[in-house]
Amino acid sequence: MMRRGSLKHLLQWLIAGTRGGANRARIISAIHDEPRNANQLSSFLALDYRTIRHHLDLLKKNGLITSIGEAYGTMYFLSRELEDNYSVFEEIGNRMETTLKRKDEE
Repeated sequence: MMRRGSLKHLLQWLIAGTRGGANRARIISAIHDEPRNANQLSSFLALDYRTIRHHLDLLKKNGLITSIGEAYGTMYFLSRELEDNYSVFEEIGNRMETTLKRKDEE
Protein backbone atom coordinates (compact mmCIF):
# COMPACT_ATOMS: atom_id res chain seq x y z
CA MET A 1 0.00 0.00 0.00
CA MET A 2 1.28 3.43 -0.97
CA ARG A 3 1.64 6.14 1.67
CA ARG A 4 -0.19 9.43 1.05
CA GLY A 5 3.10 11.35 0.74
CA SER A 6 4.47 8.84 -1.75
CA LEU A 7 1.27 9.07 -3.78
CA LYS A 8 1.54 12.85 -3.81
CA HIS A 9 5.12 12.71 -5.09
CA LEU A 10 4.20 10.17 -7.75
CA LEU A 11 1.27 12.28 -8.94
CA GLN A 12 3.36 15.44 -8.97
CA TRP A 13 5.88 13.70 -11.20
CA LEU A 14 3.38 11.99 -13.54
CA ILE A 15 0.90 14.87 -13.77
CA ALA A 16 2.73 18.13 -13.14
CA GLY A 17 6.34 17.22 -13.83
CA THR A 18 6.39 15.41 -17.15
CA ARG A 19 5.27 15.92 -20.71
CA GLY A 20 1.88 14.33 -21.20
CA GLY A 21 0.84 15.02 -17.64
CA ALA A 22 -2.23 16.99 -18.69
CA ASN A 23 -3.49 14.05 -20.74
CA ARG A 24 -2.82 11.66 -17.86
CA ALA A 25 -4.80 13.96 -15.58
CA ARG A 26 -7.71 13.96 -18.05
CA ILE A 27 -7.63 10.15 -18.18
CA ILE A 28 -7.62 9.84 -14.38
CA SER A 29 -10.52 12.28 -14.14
CA ALA A 30 -12.51 10.43 -16.83
CA ILE A 31 -11.95 7.05 -15.15
CA HIS A 32 -12.92 8.56 -11.79
CA ASP A 33 -16.24 9.66 -13.29
CA GLU A 34 -16.88 6.27 -14.92
CA PRO A 35 -14.76 3.18 -15.60
CA ARG A 36 -13.96 3.01 -19.32
CA ASN A 37 -11.97 1.01 -21.84
CA ALA A 38 -9.25 2.52 -24.03
CA ASN A 39 -11.55 3.03 -27.01
CA GLN A 40 -14.14 4.81 -24.88
CA LEU A 41 -11.43 7.03 -23.41
CA SER A 42 -10.10 7.80 -26.88
CA SER A 43 -13.55 8.93 -28.06
CA PHE A 44 -14.45 10.74 -24.84
CA LEU A 45 -11.19 12.69 -24.63
CA ALA A 46 -10.71 13.10 -28.41
CA LEU A 47 -7.21 11.62 -28.21
CA ASP A 48 -5.51 9.08 -30.44
CA TYR A 49 -6.05 5.48 -29.29
CA ARG A 50 -2.28 4.80 -29.19
CA THR A 51 -1.77 7.88 -27.04
CA ILE A 52 -4.43 6.66 -24.62
CA ARG A 53 -2.85 3.18 -24.50
CA HIS A 54 0.58 4.70 -23.74
CA HIS A 55 -0.79 6.74 -20.84
CA LEU A 56 -2.88 3.84 -19.50
CA ASP A 57 0.19 1.60 -19.50
CA LEU A 58 2.19 4.24 -17.61
CA LEU A 59 -0.57 4.83 -15.06
CA LYS A 60 -1.03 1.10 -14.52
CA LYS A 61 2.72 0.48 -14.21
CA ASN A 62 2.83 3.10 -11.45
CA GLY A 63 -0.14 1.63 -9.57
CA LEU A 64 -2.57 4.48 -10.15
CA ILE A 65 -5.10 2.46 -12.13
CA THR A 66 -6.19 -1.17 -12.32
CA SER A 67 -7.89 -3.13 -15.06
CA ILE A 68 -10.31 -5.98 -15.51
CA GLY A 69 -10.73 -7.96 -18.71
CA GLU A 70 -8.58 -8.56 -21.74
CA ALA A 71 -7.75 -7.00 -25.12
CA TYR A 72 -10.18 -4.34 -26.36
CA GLY A 73 -12.67 -5.08 -23.60
CA THR A 74 -10.27 -4.21 -20.78
CA MET A 75 -11.95 -1.77 -18.41
CA TYR A 76 -9.87 0.65 -16.34
CA PHE A 77 -10.55 1.78 -12.78
CA LEU A 78 -8.70 3.97 -10.30
CA SER A 79 -6.55 2.03 -7.86
CA ARG A 80 -7.82 1.82 -4.29
CA GLU A 81 -5.03 4.17 -3.14
CA LEU A 82 -5.87 6.82 -5.71
CA GLU A 83 -9.60 6.47 -5.11
CA ASP A 84 -9.08 6.84 -1.34
CA ASN A 85 -6.82 9.86 -1.82
CA TYR A 86 -8.45 11.50 -4.84
CA SER A 87 -8.23 14.89 -3.10
CA VAL A 88 -4.43 14.72 -3.55
CA PHE A 89 -4.92 14.40 -7.31
CA GLU A 90 -7.42 17.28 -7.31
CA GLU A 91 -5.01 19.47 -5.34
CA ILE A 92 -2.23 18.89 -7.89
CA GLY A 93 -4.65 19.48 -10.78
CA ASN A 94 -5.85 22.74 -9.26
CA ARG A 95 -2.27 23.92 -8.79
CA MET A 96 -1.51 23.07 -12.42
CA GLU A 97 -4.53 25.06 -13.62
CA THR A 98 -3.50 28.07 -11.52
CA THR A 99 0.05 27.93 -12.91
CA LEU A 100 -1.21 27.68 -16.52
CA LYS A 101 -3.57 30.64 -16.01
CA ARG A 102 -0.71 32.76 -14.67
CA LYS A 103 1.43 31.90 -17.70
CA ASP A 104 -1.44 32.80 -20.04
CA GLU A 105 -1.83 36.18 -18.33
CA GLU A 106 1.85 37.08 -18.73
